[in-house]
Amino acid sequence: MVDEPGRTESVGPVARDALARLREMLSGPGVIAGARLGAERDLASELGVSRSALRTALGVLEDEGRVRRVAGRSGGVYVTDSKVELDLSQIVGIPALLREQGFTVGSRLVSVAVVPADERAREALQLERGAYVVDLVRIRLADGTPISLEHARIPADRAPGLIERELGGSLYELLDREYNLPPHEAIERIEVMSAGRDEATILGVRAGDPLLSVTRTTVDAQGVPFEYSHDRFRADRTRVVVRSPGSRDAAGVSRITGRVLELRTRGA
Repeated sequence: MVDEPGRTESVGPVARDALARLREMLSGPGVIAGARLGAERDLASELGVSRSALRTALGVLEDEGRVRRVAGRSGGVYVTDSKVELDLSQIVGIPALLREQGFTVGSRLVSVAVVPADERAREALQLERGAYVVDLVRIRLADGTPISLEHARIPADRAPGLIERELGGSLYELLDREYNLPPHEAIERIEVMSAGRDEATILGVRAGDPLLSVTRTTVDAQGVPFEYSHDRFRADRTRVVVRSPGSRDAAGVSRITGRVLELRTRGA
C-alpha cells in the first residue's frame, strides 16, 4: 500500500523504521481483527525503540484506522478491522454502508457532465441512440482514505438538473428524494482487475495492485433501468458479503435459492 502524501514525511527516521516494522507485523500470518499486538512497553522493547518513537508510529497507524490503543492494566495495542464490508444483499449507497460500519464518510467529486451515452450505457439503460446521460465520477473515502472510485451514468431525462445538486452524499437517496426513483433491484457483476496508473494514483495503491471491479445496473419498481455504474474498490480494504435466505422444499430439506454470484479475473 502507498502511504498518503504528507502522512509520514514529518515522522523521524527511528519512528519511520518502527512504523515499517509494525506494518510488517500487521500484514503477517495469523494477525486478525481484534488481536492484541501487546503493551506499548513490550512493543518498544521488541522493536528496539523508545516509547516516544513507538507512540509516534502507532499514532500514524491509529490515524489510518489500523490499530487502536486501550489504556489500563489490561490494555495495549489492538488490531482494528479496516476493511469495508460490501454487502451485495442490499441496495444501499456507500455513505450509509460506511456509516453503519463506524467509518467516517468522505467524498470527492471528480467530474459531472451531461454527455451522449456510450454503447455500454445505452445497452444497460435501454436507451435510444443519441440519448444523453448524467456522467458522474466520485471518489469515496473511509476514515479519510480513498476506498473506491465510482463512475455512474443516469438517463438525463429521468433526473433533470441532477448536475446542479449536491452530489457528495448517497446517489440513491438523492434520486429517491428528488426524482422519485427508489432502487428496486440491482444486478451486480464482480471482477478482480489490476489497477491502472490513474486508478492507482487516485486510490493510493501501486499500479498493478488488485481492485474489485463492480459493474451494476439498477432498475425501478417497473423494471426500467435508471443507473449504470462501474465502481472500483481497493481489494486490500474491501470484503464482499452475500447473505442468502434459505428455504425448505417439500421434503423439508433446507436449501439456498435465488442468488448467482459471478466472479472473474482480468488484467488492467
